[in-house]
Amino acid sequence: MKISLPSKLALAAFTGLTLLFLYLPLAVVARLSFNPTKSVGWGGWSGFTLDWWRQVWEVDGPKDALLASCKVAVTAMVVALVLGTLAAMAMARFQFFGKNAVSFILVLPIALPGIVTGIAMQNTFSRTIDLGLFSFRVGFGFHAVVMAHATFCVVIAFNNVVARLRRSSPNLLEASADLGAQGTQTFRYVTFPLMRSALVAGGILAFALSFDEIVVTTFTAGAGFETLPKWMLAQLSNRQNPLLPYVMATLVMVVSIPLAWLAQRLSEGGTDH
Repeated sequence: MKISLPSKLALAAFTGLTLLFLYLPLAVVARLSFNPTKSVGWGGWSGFTLDWWRQVWEVDGPKDALLASCKVAVTAMVVALVLGTLAAMAMARFQFFGKNAVSFILVLPIALPGIVTGIAMQNTFSRTIDLGLFSFRVGFGFHAVVMAHATFCVVIAFNNVVARLRRSSPNLLEASADLGAQGTQTFRYVTFPLMRSALVAGGILAFALSFDEIVVTTFTAGAGFETLPKWMLAQLSNRQNPLLPYVMATLVMVVSIPLAWLAQRLSEGGTDH
């Protein structure tokens, strides 16, 4: 079907406005990180400086928060990859009673609002759980944030791996068994190469999702543990160094955009050979 010139122009204009709406705020944040004054208003843009970039590394707050976020994201990513991969292999290769229900439960955490998950986690972690022979309390802090983040990061890993396994031919596993390969050999030489790029893509997305999560983190971190998003939110009202959060936001953007592009390419790449 041939598209008329007015339709093409309207579509181009709508696309341009959409991209402008999405990416102009990012450009504003990046510009503010180089602003020589403390003003965050449009009228305060004058000149260019790297002073804020130097100051952000001279104080402990942003460095400690960045390190904490990286530790949480890496740990949650590893947990998500292990659990998500095992679940994906079970769902893609086996038939069992309640399979659809299990699949729904696995993807449910990503669909729930963050505040619902946060309140549920806070209520659970603050209670003493009595199992008869012994009792324990999870509490708050690093381990609690990792557990909370892993619940929805598992969904990312699971979706990537199960999609890749469903696109691969089960005849490859049968052929491997016919040739005398053991289960571990089949996984090492057949299954793992098939889903390798899906694991990398899922890991990148899980890391990014955990790194910038703030709602669930607020409910489970407790008073003594601060991630980068929590630090940035608290610093937005700091009149002494008001532009430091914009520096960290720009740094995160610079690192995140190439990783997001890589994850997309790996997800679209099909099976590995």
